[in-house]
Amino acid sequence: MSNLPKLVCFSLLSLSFSLMTHAAEKAGYYGYGKAASQEEIAGWDIDVRPDGMGLPDGSGSVEDGEMLYEDKCAECHGSFGEGVGRFPVLAGGEGTLTDLRPSKTVGSFWAHASTLWDYTHRSMPFTEPQSLSDNEVYAVVAYVLYLNDLVDDDFELNQRNLAEIEMPNKPNFVPDPRPDVQNVRCMKGCKKANSIGIASSSVPLDNIEMQKVAVDEKVTSPGEVIYTQSCGICHKGGIGGAPIVGEKSDWKSRISAGMLTMKQHAIRGFQGSTGFMPAKGGFMNLSDDQVSEAVEFMVEASQ
Repeated sequence: MSNLPKLVCFSLLSLSFSLMTHAAEKAGYYGYGKAASQEEIAGWDIDVRPDGMGLPDGSGSVEDGEMLYEDKCAECHGSFGEGVGRFPVLAGGEGTLTDLRPSKTVGSFWAHASTLWDYTHRSMPFTEPQSLSDNEVYAVVAYVLYLNDLVDDDFELNQRNLAEIEMPNKPNFVPDPRPDVQNVRCMKGCKKANSIGIASSSVPLDNIEMQKVAVDEKVTSPGEVIYTQSCGICHKGGIGGAPIVGEKSDWKSRISAGMLTMKQHAIRGFQGSTGFMPAKGGFMNLSDDQVSEAVEFMVEASQ
């Protein structure tokens, strides 16, 4: 009789014992991965609290922020924070929050200046997120606060005084008073499924009609609808180096690359010599077919 089965059994037993010992050494981790280093944690731990915790050392003045804002922000948000196209309005709107169409800007709505610093640092500029240095973020934030009349023109923002800035709408943000609860899973005496219903609505759900989004009657194709609602934000005015629809010189070299290439660039994203195209223009809710239809419309309108 061969000794091979005994050897195999012994090997498997040794392997099992080794795995059990290894798992015991890393209880709770399933034996995978490793603890994150401080450097790895610092790469994503960049949030800032209202009390200023999380802010890095640095400073920036309103004067320096004005130049940076004009260079990095004005093409989308306007020179005075008035907003361009569908990009957010940053300034004004005081006293409008109770209106039918309130203007929710940094000055009229936001509760904490730390939110402005955190969002600018994390996501701006739109085409180059996290490209600003800490001092540049302080300067741009200082200028936006100045546009909202929250600081003077000689103000210098830093990690020590940011939390001291009182935002006008802060009192209207209140803590959620509802307590955290932990319920015991129902194991007996449970409600029958057919007895559970919506108690807050007196209108039968099957009688509710979906509202249709109004579209300009002049719009004649699905591609034009997508362009009007999404793509035109950048392609109407050339924001971020985007080719302007109708400008043949902007589209000539792109059209020569072929329709398939243009559609792939629009769907997947593309870094060109004059600008950056995020995947689907940042509108990830669009399907590939919708993006393709929008490309076809823009090409047809630019030949």
